[in-house]
Amino acid sequence: MQSEKLTQTLLEQTRQIINQAEKLKLYDLNKLTWKENKTSWSILECLEHLNLYGDFYLPQIESKIENSTTKADIVFKSGILGNYFAKSMLPKEKLNKMETFKDKNPLNANLDKTVINKFINQQIKLLDLLNQSRNVSLNKVKIQTSISSLIKLKLGDTFQFLINHIIRHLKQIDRIQNALKNV
Repeated sequence: MQSEKLTQTLLEQTRQIINQAEKLKLYDLNKLTWKENKTSWSILECLEHLNLYGDFYLPQIESKIENSTTKADIVFKSGILGNYFAKSMLPKEKLNKMETFKDKNPLNANLDKTVINKFINQQIKLLDLLNQSRNVSLNKVKIQTSISSLIKLKLGDTFQFLINHIIRHLKQIDRIQNALKNV
């Protein structure tokens, strides 16, 4: 895939994510913290989960871009593992439940609306990093995963994984909003 086309697609997806998150600011705290059952997540818990991943990936991506001496590639070729991770995050019709890592699980955390602002700020940072990534190799810059420091993904795959993960949880938020209508 053309590197520029990938970057443009990811920028557009991130702008849509910000628009969706902005709408959540209109909800009161009761709606934002409502849960279908005691083991499901609330809207704020979904966003906090994403914030925890942002806290892990965004500083690392920023540092790798700043310190890279690589040049931008015309073509981005997804790695086998990176492609697998990115695709596994995409939401499916029947959601494939995934177990989250304990340090990324916000279940029953005491959260407030500041979670939304942090999430939106992280997305704005992501837009900035996507724009900066136009000057480096999406193929050669490698990002350590949250799974293991031994597993590294290409920068282009990391961006796709991160954004697909966000889209997945925004679909979860859509389902929570629909369930809320029936309460």
